[in-house]
Amino acid sequence: MKKFMDENFLLSNETAIDLYNNYARELPIIDYHCHVNPKEIYENKKFDNITEAWLYGDHYKWRAMRSNGIDEKYITGDGSDYEKFLAWAKTIPMAIGNPLYHWTHLELQRFFGIYDVLDEETAPLIWEKANKLISGEGFKVRDLIIKSKVEYLCTTDDPIDTLEYHLKLKDDKSFNVKVLPTFRPDKAMEIKADNYISWVKDLENVCKIKITSYDEFLKALESRILFFHSVGCRIADHGMNNTVVYKEVSKEEVLEIFKKALEGKDISVEEEKKYKTYTFRFVAKHYYKLGWTMQLHIAALRNNNTNMKDKLGADIGLDSIDDQSIAYPLSRLLDSLEKESSLPKTILYTLNPKDNYVLGTMIGNFQGDNIPGKIQFGAAWWFNDNRDGMVEQMKALANLGLLGRFVGMLTDSRSFLSYTRHEYFRRIACNLIGEWVENGEVPADEKLLKRIVEGICYKNAKEYFGI
Repeated sequence: MKKFMDENFLLSNETAIDLYNNYARELPIIDYHCHVNPKEIYENKKFDNITEAWLYGDHYKWRAMRSNGIDEKYITGDGSDYEKFLAWAKTIPMAIGNPLYHWTHLELQRFFGIYDVLDEETAPLIWEKANKLISGEGFKVRDLIIKSKVEYLCTTDDPIDTLEYHLKLKDDKSFNVKVLPTFRPDKAMEIKADNYISWVKDLENVCKIKITSYDEFLKALESRILFFHSVGCRIADHGMNNTVVYKEVSKEEVLEIFKKALEGKDISVEEEKKYKTYTFRFVAKHYYKLGWTMQLHIAALRNNNTNMKDKLGADIGLDSIDDQSIAYPLSRLLDSLEKESSLPKTILYTLNPKDNYVLGTMIGNFQGDNIPGKIQFGAAWWFNDNRDGMVEQMKALANLGLLGRFVGMLTDSRSFLSYTRHEYFRRIACNLIGEWVENGEVPADEKLLKRIVEGICYKNAKEYFGI
């Protein structure tokens, strides 16, 4: 019997152990998609306790706690930080098999040197040990980033964001980690959303462009893309909520649709699809001109519980997997850009594992521009961000494309303790490749294996993003 989460955790064969320790373990991290707050990085936030660092904003943990019958007071409510920590300690023993169980203990081990298993009995001692460390030196936000060997991290930013703290970090010579913005124009796309008109007004104010027409709206969006580029942004990210849409549409049609929206008139589903198609193609063409990478996050069904959303707001762990068909509209959307030689480097993620082979084959249709892996099948995302999900994503990619060109892992997290997810991924990737070697499916060629492992875990992303 192996010891719980020992040095060979998730490494089931000798080749995997060698690959991880020789080629993956000490590599730096490029975290090209996350949701951490750049203000906290610039100000080098110091946490008051482990709950603040661990549970604030973590909707993965919130979902688990609700499933364990924890009162909302001890999740997002006004319970004390200690009470919330105890609630998590009560929940985690029930989470065996969930990646949260492993992530929790990896974070305790790597950041705090705590190897005790968290439960209700050990919670008071772990609270005391962790908080003693947090109160001392070496546990501010920048310390955690540096300790994790992060080279680059890319936040997620609305087009109307001033990027104030990115600008300050750009000028801060005391911090060598590159913190770059990512352009996330979801609110520009959601023409039927209740807050769409107020968002357009905010865009108008930040751009100092009076928006009374669709052309003026596009001019404002273009100005924000150029501003983001000047601050170092090289990645755009689109949340394709519910499903991918594509409709043949003319500029004249969208002019009228946008005018209707400004007048407060109802927009039909067909009009919404036409608006989204034209607006998406507009921004994607700009990404191509600027050499950006475009990320498409597909098949999230968000904010399912209306009562809880009305009470607590969005992004609190009320999302799930959508099951609509994506192949045809995604094909037409990408092809419409390719036909105009305007398809940027693109990473496709699906929240629904039924579409692994859809994306695995789709990427092969649009490779080109002499860019290795120009179109990527992105890492197992969100509900797939577990051992089985990662293995199935990598197997699909390997079966259908080039695993050796995969740009690897990201945290997709709001927590500065989540960099251990890169270790989790690296161990799983090395174990998968190690199994193939042990089974005689891949040669035991040290040069080849080194190149593949280092590429997937770090070097491919560094080359692909050019950061």
